Amino acid sequence: MAVQLDARPPVRPAHRTAQPSRLIRLSRFDTKYSPYLYIAPFFLLFGVFGVYPLIYTFWVSLHDWDLLGAEHPYIGFENYSQLLADPDFWHSVVNTLGIFVISTVPQLLAALWLANLLNRQLRARTTWRMAVLIPNVTSTAAVAIVFAVLFGREFGMINWLLDHIGIGAIDWKANRFASWVAISTMVDWRWTGYNALIFLAAMQAIPRDLYESASIDGASRSRQFWSITVPLLKPTIVFAVIISTIGGLQLFTEPRLFNSGTNAIRGGPLRESQTVTMYMFENAFAPHYNFGYGSAIAWLLFALIAVVAAINVLLLRRLGGGARKEGSR
Repeated sequence: MAVQLDARPPVRPAHRTAQPSRLIRLSRFDTKYSPYLYIAPFFLLFGVFGVYPLIYTFWVSLHDWDLLGAEHPYIGFENYSQLLADPDFWHSVVNTLGIFVISTVPQLLAALWLANLLNRQLRARTTWRMAVLIPNVTSTAAVAIVFAVLFGREFGMINWLLDHIGIGAIDWKANRFASWVAISTMVDWRWTGYNALIFLAAMQAIPRDLYESASIDGASRSRQFWSITVPLLKPTIVFAVIISTIGGLQLFTEPRLFNSGTNAIRGGPLRESQTVTMYMFENAFAPHYNFGYGSAIAWLLFALIAVVAAINVLLLRRLGGGARKEGSR
């Protein structure tokens, strides 16, 4: 008797086919949306401590906001119009830009040179690399006190050295340009090593084969530095310039501690070294307590930082393009 075989494929249970499809959907969901969950904490914190204070500060700047008063009437852009016509504000802007230029340009150039030196085969390289960071971790108050003594008019060591080469004593706190130089020296001493380590980390990521090929072609160390190192460090240089711009235009602690006395927030008797942040503090808190006016200063400082940072980036791109054209020749 012949047995008839059933050629139809076996029927799989419904729950077995549904489970893999559910896992596939979960895998797709995880691949698509999990990266947003990973970065969400940063944006939440940035929104609470970054975006919200910016918006609230702008709202306060549109009011006559006295910290000691209960009423805060809306006055529109009156604080801004008054600020743009304030000679003390523009005086502080010039001071800020002057200190920024004098401190940042030599600082980044010195950091680049120092990083190139630390990138060579030196004895105790780790010790030297750690040593350049010591000024940055030193207390700002202690640094300011030491530099205030060094730049003292009567008994300061800087004037003592200048006297040996025939230059008369300089009143570093009462002279506007001299106070810029003194504060810039303090800033450079603190932050040059920090930027040097940033440049050093970027230099170590450059392939050594490029330097070996350049050496075989007869390129000197200086030629290798300007033709290989500097062009490949361009992203890092842009980063350092932007960070230095933000920090330099927000300078507060160094000039505030450099000037002593009962009204040191003015930056000297004639506001010789008062920066924008010091002027903002003077108006927003003691002795004026005009929080609306101080908020307007904060927003104009924000705009100033954005403009100066954009100009710096454009200049670096122009210089980088010119360097590439010169190198191609």
